[in-house]
Amino acid sequence: MSTCAILCPLTLSLILWPSLSSSNINSFFAGTMTFGEQNTFPESFGLLDQAFQAGINFFDSAEMYPVVQRAQTQGRSEEYLGRWIRERRVPRNSVVLATKVTGPSGQMTWIRDGPKCLNAKNITEAIDGSLRRLQTDYIDLYQIHWPDRYVPMFGEIEYDPTRQFCSIPIDEQLDALGKAVDSGKIRYVGLSNETPYGVMKFVQVAERGTRHPKIVSVQNSYSLLCRTFDSGLAECCHHERISLLAYSPLAMGILSGKYFLADGGPADARLNLFRGKYSEGESRYNLSDHIIRAAAMEYIDIAGKYSVHPVSLAIAFVLSHPLVASVVFGATKSWQLQEVLDGCKVELTPEVITEINKIHERFPNPCP
Repeated sequence: MSTCAILCPLTLSLILWPSLSSSNINSFFAGTMTFGEQNTFPESFGLLDQAFQAGINFFDSAEMYPVVQRAQTQGRSEEYLGRWIRERRVPRNSVVLATKVTGPSGQMTWIRDGPKCLNAKNITEAIDGSLRRLQTDYIDLYQIHWPDRYVPMFGEIEYDPTRQFCSIPIDEQLDALGKAVDSGKIRYVGLSNETPYGVMKFVQVAERGTRHPKIVSVQNSYSLLCRTFDSGLAECCHHERISLLAYSPLAMGILSGKYFLADGGPADARLNLFRGKYSEGESRYNLSDHIIRAAAMEYIDIAGKYSVHPVSLAIAFVLSHPLVASVVFGATKSWQLQEVLDGCKVELTPEVITEINKIHERFPNPCP
């Protein structure tokens, strides 16, 4: 029997999903960031059908999706998800919908002229836009995609205090989110790409405000190649009962081993297809970095040694973390989705974990 279920049912799990099945598959959160770019409308429907039939009912999106980001496609991921629910007549209370508001961006000018900040106006407009595209009356989990302040992220590791800019007070952000909760537009609030400082400031401000919603989750990267969550943020989440929604468990496909094939992997694999056009992904998941390649190959070798598929090893490792409520994964093909589902059937022995940790000691977090 698999031990890949939610091992520590924290606040998010208890609040959002008390009526859903306790199947191990409910540890998965299906991402939709490829819908509308790598995946056509029919392909997206097929993947959603397959996931739902397998027992997955948590779906994650964002107003800026799909990636790579373009004005012509912005919002399609939410639109496809909303149309699937309507056209398949999926009962709304049988699925958990999560989406995100875009943080400050000087590049995505097609989203509210930037956006320049996460003030109340931007948050409110973003929520209304997502509700419209999703064709729903409420969003189960609404997340701030990245902070409204300077933080090193998406491959950066060193904090530079000179880059700090004037940011919107957390009080204003939580007040806008609180009003959305009061009006029934959203149910719960989460963060994404956050730091220990940011999580604790949101917790502190929420405790001060009588109408401020509590933060129930943080969606950060976590994988064999990125365990930065364990350096400070895990302690915050443990004591504040905040769940980790772990995204990029395969390090954008690197841990599957496909990029190490003799031909460099499929031409339509994301890091090949969007080479030179996806700076956020390439800065973190740099295939030319010899440390990333060396670490990934050693994990793949462990999978071979114990007759486990590399995808299953990577997924099972993330699911084994006691603070992980769900693994947020993406798939562009049916067989990729099945590989991820198979990861829930794998139990990692203490011996395997020991070998994994030895590699981590030599190659700590090459994909931060």
